[in-house]
Amino acid sequence: MATPKSNPSQQNPQLSPERYARLKAEAMAPYRGLRQFIYVGFGASGLIGAFVFLAQLLAGRNVGSALPNLALQIGVVALMVALFRWEQRAKGRTSGPK
Repeated sequence: MATPKSNPSQQNPQLSPERYARLKAEAMAPYRGLRQFIYVGFGASGLIGAFVFLAQLLAGRNVGSALPNLALQIGVVALMVALFRWEQRAKGRTSGPK
């Protein structure tokens, strides 16, 4: 029976060290890639919405409703950028030298 401190990549000869490292990183931060994809998708959506509402403001149409919507879209973009950067910093901390 293997001890808890033994290296699992030595126990299973079919598991390469690269694959073991990737699986270990995924176990430490599950769904990181999915979260980053969602951040990029929502950020792009907010950017498109901000462009639409900015165009409405510049055209002078529905200024009363376009201004709060523009602020909301800018807030969404700022939040997604902040979350993406936070995720990248967390990735740098976990993949650093040990």
